[in-house]
Amino acid sequence: MPKVYFDNSATTRVDPKVVEAMLPFFDEKFGNASSLHSFGREAQEAMEEARRIVAKALNATSREIIFTSGGTESDNLAIQGIAFANKDRGNHIITSAIEHHAVLHTCRFLESQGFSVTYLPVSSEGIVSEEAVKEAMTRQTILVSVMAANNEIGTIQPIRAIGEIAHDYKALFHTDAVQAFLKMPIDVFKDSIDLLSISAHKIHGPKGVGALYVRNGTKIRPIMYGGGHERGLRSSTENVSGIVGLGKAVEIGRGNMIEDVERMKAMRERIIDGVLHRIPDSYLNGHRYKRLCNNANFRFDFVEGEALVLQLDMKGIATSTGSACSTKDLEPSHVLLACGIRPEQARGSLRVSLSRMNTFEEVNYFLDVIPDAVTTLRKISPIKSW
Repeated sequence: MPKVYFDNSATTRVDPKVVEAMLPFFDEKFGNASSLHSFGREAQEAMEEARRIVAKALNATSREIIFTSGGTESDNLAIQGIAFANKDRGNHIITSAIEHHAVLHTCRFLESQGFSVTYLPVSSEGIVSEEAVKEAMTRQTILVSVMAANNEIGTIQPIRAIGEIAHDYKALFHTDAVQAFLKMPIDVFKDSIDLLSISAHKIHGPKGVGALYVRNGTKIRPIMYGGGHERGLRSSTENVSGIVGLGKAVEIGRGNMIEDVERMKAMRERIIDGVLHRIPDSYLNGHRYKRLCNNANFRFDFVEGEALVLQLDMKGIATSTGSACSTKDLEPSHVLLACGIRPEQARGSLRVSLSRMNTFEEVNYFLDVIPDAVTTLRKISPIKSW
């Protein structure tokens, strides 16, 4: 039986070339990057090379890249760091209703600290409107945080327009680009981005490492304290091997980005067309075309998403119902609910997410398997109509 991994929005396989680049920093190049001796300098030089690679991919400078433990920490540092550093200017933050919980829960925490947060609605296709951003802006707004592309339904947001609006009102703009990085063009200068979060394990790098872009001159404070690493913004001995892995993953991904994106897009289109044509009462969640090259998110009437994931797993196909961070949560997806989908329909969702390592043969196998899986579940479903 084939083994097919279609849950790349949750995590990706580490590229063998990334593993190869990391290995020396576990043994012969094991130095602490803060040490003055040759072992430390060797680690520091490798870390700074990775910083240059990440910066170049964003059209940033090396000094603007802060290494973190991943997307969640990057989001927290961006939002809390800006909020507490700029509370003398205002206490209002704007975000969207479909953000990752790393953003939403951070904003909820800030509300308990006296900040005001506006959660923007989205269209039925999961897109934030520029008009909604403008209407929410006030003289107290210090930060707008809207993700570049959604982690569940893949919709791409108009981040350039949102960034320009934020700057028109003298506010800062942060975007969670964990899913979007290396899957769509991002230029922090052209897109008016002040802060941007990325994570290595979404781009064939290791888990436990990420980065936050912080535009030079941005007033931000740390959220944890210690030895003053990363320009005083992220204390803790640097994860040199992980940082090297992130740099290598970015180098590989950026070098092949155009070809990889087009290939994933072609596989995505085959999946979407195949599912919608072969399975009655099936629907695509999110915008048909304004979506990430690797994302297809469906809902099926009279089917529970978790049961469908298990049916597909029995056939060797790994998928998900949505965010990996919420897999054990029995509540319907907050993203789908925000799009106006009824709870009983939202529970029938399935996310298929690709990577450059997937093949058209795997896509064809998935399309052969999923109709029978849905039919089987519908036969035993107690719900036959809405």
